[in-house]
Amino acid sequence: MLLRQYRALLRASEAIAAQRDLTSLHRHLAELLGAVAEFEALALILYDPARNVLCVQTCAATPRDQLTPVLELSVEAASHDWVGQLRQPLLMADVEQETRWPELAAWARQQGLRTSCFLPLAVVGRWLGALGFGRANVAEYSEADLEFLQQVAHQVAVVVDTAHNFEDARALEQEWRLLLEVNNSVVAHLDLRELFTAIAQCLGRAIPHDAARLTLFEAASNKLRIVALDSQMDGDSRVTTGGLVPIEGTPAGLAFTERRTVLVNRSELKKFAAPIVHRLLAKGVKAGLIAPLLIHGRVLGTLDLASMKDGAFTETDAGLLTQIAGQIAIAVENALNFARVRRTEQEMRRQLERERLMLEINNAVVSNLDLSALLTAIAAALRRVLPHDFTGLALYEAESNQLRVQALDYTRNLEVFGKTDLIPLKGTGAGKAFTSRKTVLLRHHTPKASAIEIVRHSAAVGFKSSCHVPLISRDRALGTLDVMSFQPDAFTEEDVELLTQIAGQLAIAVDNALAYREIEALKNRLTEEKLYLEEEISTAYNFEEIIGVSPVLKRILKQVETVAPTDSTVLIQGETGTGKELFARAIHSLSKRRERTLVKLNCAAIPTGLLESELFGHEKGAFTGAIAQRIGRFELAHKGTMFLDEVGEIPMELQPKLLRVLQEQEFERLGNTRTQRVDVRLIAATNRDLAQMAAENRFRSDLYYRLKVFPITIPPLRERPEDIPLLVRFFANKFAGRMKKQIKTIPAEAVAALQRYHWPGNIRELENMIERAVILTSGAELEISLADLKAAPPPVDATPIATLEDAERQHILRALEESAWVISGPQGAAARLGMKRTTLNSRMQKLGIARQR
Repeated sequence: MLLRQYRALLRASEAIAAQRDLTSLHRHLAELLGAVAEFEALALILYDPARNVLCVQTCAATPRDQLTPVLELSVEAASHDWVGQLRQPLLMADVEQETRWPELAAWARQQGLRTSCFLPLAVVGRWLGALGFGRANVAEYSEADLEFLQQVAHQVAVVVDTAHNFEDARALEQEWRLLLEVNNSVVAHLDLRELFTAIAQCLGRAIPHDAARLTLFEAASNKLRIVALDSQMDGDSRVTTGGLVPIEGTPAGLAFTERRTVLVNRSELKKFAAPIVHRLLAKGVKAGLIAPLLIHGRVLGTLDLASMKDGAFTETDAGLLTQIAGQIAIAVENALNFARVRRTEQEMRRQLERERLMLEINNAVVSNLDLSALLTAIAAALRRVLPHDFTGLALYEAESNQLRVQALDYTRNLEVFGKTDLIPLKGTGAGKAFTSRKTVLLRHHTPKASAIEIVRHSAAVGFKSSCHVPLISRDRALGTLDVMSFQPDAFTEEDVELLTQIAGQLAIAVDNALAYREIEALKNRLTEEKLYLEEEISTAYNFEEIIGVSPVLKRILKQVETVAPTDSTVLIQGETGTGKELFARAIHSLSKRRERTLVKLNCAAIPTGLLESELFGHEKGAFTGAIAQRIGRFELAHKGTMFLDEVGEIPMELQPKLLRVLQEQEFERLGNTRTQRVDVRLIAATNRDLAQMAAENRFRSDLYYRLKVFPITIPPLRERPEDIPLLVRFFANKFAGRMKKQIKTIPAEAVAALQRYHWPGNIRELENMIERAVILTSGAELEISLADLKAAPPPVDATPIATLEDAERQHILRALEESAWVISGPQGAAARLGMKRTTLNSRMQKLGIARQR
């Protein structure tokens, strides 16, 4: 018996597999499975996750082609866990006695059944529903029966899944076909009314609706103007209308302001206060779908759909309308641009010739910083379209409160004005134009005598008319552009307009030329000041910010001096607070890259997800939030030095890219495949044990060895106690100056206590302690609280330094003895101490140090 069933199932499965849609499967399922299993009724129960309902449809065994109406049961409203129960085989031995699932039992009794069996329909990773078999008599289902029916359900599940996929593909095909039709309409129409008519036909097939509307934002009224309307509702018509839709209190206004598609039903429509919404509700509108017309970050208007059916639109419809609105936005912008182009085409033709002139003048403006050469180039170009005999440039001089002539251009060999001549502000056309900031047109020069010599002289030469235009840049009047002719009434209003445009360009060039002069002067002065300050503040090895005289520090500074001129990678190691960044700065300032940038990055201060972008940059759209292209730190450091602090915090996945930059000097930005090449010298710093991390596979060993080309270990403060007095004095002076205090002395016992302290926070801790002491100090003596130093370990050096003066004397004597009392030269005492020869002689004289004979 079982063998016959499986043979029948094989034949039935071939017929079932031939079904391509759920409607056909519903209609023929009972007929196909009649030879496989015994039943009087067959139920196909499908789960709709979008609506969270179970759709039950019954196929009677006879007649084969009759279907009962689909019954929808809400999972949320069910009194029992329908979904959970139907995810496994469910047997109702006697429907009349069934009390566990009243809903299912009631369904079975309605079908005239006494026994029912439900098998889950599932494919890999997804539950589709259940397949139910019902018998009119009380019957038993053995384990073999359930196993066989499960095989039947498996065959049906495959076909249901295939039908779902087929329907999804067909829906996607219809959506793309609609978008293609809309796109064809977009490219074929520049008239908004014709465009909307074509698109409305497409929309009606894809998203059923009763009215469609296209609105555009009108800035003058701050409302949405209805451009086109397609409606089947009473009182409306398919005509272009100029009605206005308020922004406030309407779904269209909400979509416009929030730049998102809005889906509303009748209950939500009632919440909008605008009268136009109430009128739509009165007409019977029960649902709305509104999409903004977005393009290039701007909202042009909205595309609105309305329906007389509540819940007519779905989220799927909203997504489709959003895409259509995006295409319509392109067409709307094209239409608006086309209208603007048509309006300006005639004007552009008229201005073409003079635009060519402006282009030529602009080229002269950007290529000349010399005012005489600039005016000559402008006058030569201007003379071709505007005949004249003289062009002059005069700039305001604050000292004399007059205009001083800066450049001249004549058509003849005349000497009307001389360079550097002064033009009074009163009684002259140029002066009037400058003070009023308006163009002055003199059509006829009067021959009568003038009290102003320069006016009398120009009239004597024969000039009959002139035009004087103010040069205004950044709301400042700089001077005037003066054009003169031997012909009376030589300049028209159009000429005046042209000269005004030219003066605008010329004013920018004059402003740039004046700024260039000022910048050059400042640059020369700053260069001299820089050289002076560098000479004054530099110490040995040019370590301006590193303070100390201890042998261990001098040894480190010697290493810095050795490696700085090279381009080798330097790894600075040391405890926190030892001043690793200061040594990185010193290496950079002594290197051949000191004129370029020292780019710093604390790897521990940047979130791991952003560190790669910070180092190497990214392209626009490379990841969420990348709204613009960004240049990374390595590109900024090109030809300079890159300082990576806390390099031990770089994640493992990013270390290969850093290693490539070190070895090949190349990388790619995020979101770009083009290789960027850089010339960067790397200095890395860490307070972690990279060797131990490499041994524990927490740091790439190849990167560690590539960083460790020239390691420098900064000693902790407890290993250089002789530097503490100098640091205390430096920090005390620094904070006293900042707080407007005068601290003249520092207690020797306090300095000795500071030298005995172990300083776990190193120089940073010392700096903070001195800052606190300066805050608490009220007199001339630094008040250092020694309470924080009680837990200090035994002193590193039990020999205290009596005073700073004694320490300085001993330090200078030691340097003199080591250099055999040679003061100057690269191996002399001055070089060892990091000071000038003259400074050392002065300090020796002050401290009473003389060479022993």
